[in-house]
Amino acid sequence: MSTIGERQSYISGIGQSQVGRRTGLSEMTLTVQAALAAIDDAGLGIDEIDGVSTYPGGGRGTAVGGFGGPGAPEVIDALGLSVDWYQGSVEGAAQLQAVANACMAIASGLCRHVLVYRTVTEGTAQGTGGRQVMGRVTERISGPAKYLFPYGSVSATCWLAPLAQYHMHHFGLTREKLAQVALNGRRNAARNPQAILREPLELDDYLSARMISSPLCLFDCDLPCDGSTAFVISHVDTAPDARHVPIHINALGTSARGRPSWDQWEDLATFPGRSPAAQMWNRTELKVGDVDTAQLYDGFSMITVLWLEALGFCGTGEAGDFLGDGSRIALDGELPLNTSGGQLSAGRLHGLGFVHESVVQLRGDGGERQIPRQPEVAAVANGAGSTVGCLLLTRGIR
Repeated sequence: MSTIGERQSYISGIGQSQVGRRTGLSEMTLTVQAALAAIDDAGLGIDEIDGVSTYPGGGRGTAVGGFGGPGAPEVIDALGLSVDWYQGSVEGAAQLQAVANACMAIASGLCRHVLVYRTVTEGTAQGTGGRQVMGRVTERISGPAKYLFPYGSVSATCWLAPLAQYHMHHFGLTREKLAQVALNGRRNAARNPQAILREPLELDDYLSARMISSPLCLFDCDLPCDGSTAFVISHVDTAPDARHVPIHINALGTSARGRPSWDQWEDLATFPGRSPAAQMWNRTELKVGDVDTAQLYDGFSMITVLWLEALGFCGTGEAGDFLGDGSRIALDGELPLNTSGGQLSAGRLHGLGFVHESVVQLRGDGGERQIPRQPEVAAVANGAGSTVGCLLLTRGIR
């Protein structure tokens, strides 16, 4: 295991901008807020940052609808950085590819301190009608969309609903059990001053909510917002001088085996997250039972269900029983889940918010939402459908 390249890296600093439904702040302002906070948290100076990694990168294809944020060259210029390496790409293991790329740059000797960030302004874009990109009639539709758009399947809600229906038909998943993902997230969000939705959410509220794509309702869908998340990934040999307890990157899962597709995956009982999950467990001596908290992507609640199964917290088709009445995934439960409130309640910071929350919990800095027993190992999963990735983080251990 000593040759695992990502173990040359640890998270030395974290930062988050103002987060809100419509902040009125530009993408660059939000990014700079988060980046400067992360660099300061790491105890570093601007001149010590020698790498930048981001998802999805700048450009016309990724920055529309508040989805993209500024590209790496723009941020380098805005912060006055002088770097030895940088990148931004939408292709890879979902948002965690930005982390994987940073780890590879450090392991190869290109960098020692890499700034990683993810910025969205989808809340503002939604408020101005600018987030309706997927539903617009375009002059040219290419790739998988040309097989989906003609049938009105223009949203990931439509692509995930059949998987939820499959689990309900074959495995006995119910809406009451699926609801526990959203209800648990809202309870945790009530303890998070940065969360957007903090008012109580009860099962009756969930069951009576507007249906979006059956069986997924309004509260199964994440909350578009404005915000930026950043952290500094540093070479492990600087860990003895770290300002905070080092949060080590223990193992990554980045593989794509089988068809990387939302709707053409060969087994409707699972999803493409199965492959990176298996790869991650093959790259570590840790076991599923060692994980103290899971921060799992909840762009839609069904994605969290699929990640619970893919990562082995329960067997295929068993997530409904695992979720049960929600006590197992509660803050004081067996596997505290999405302790910030997740994207369903805290806001759709699109993946890297889960890394931020994992570091907060592993440091013991969660305040009212801190897991009662100090967590040592966190599992993080990002993405669904065609782009998926996962990682393990550990507190001060190798």
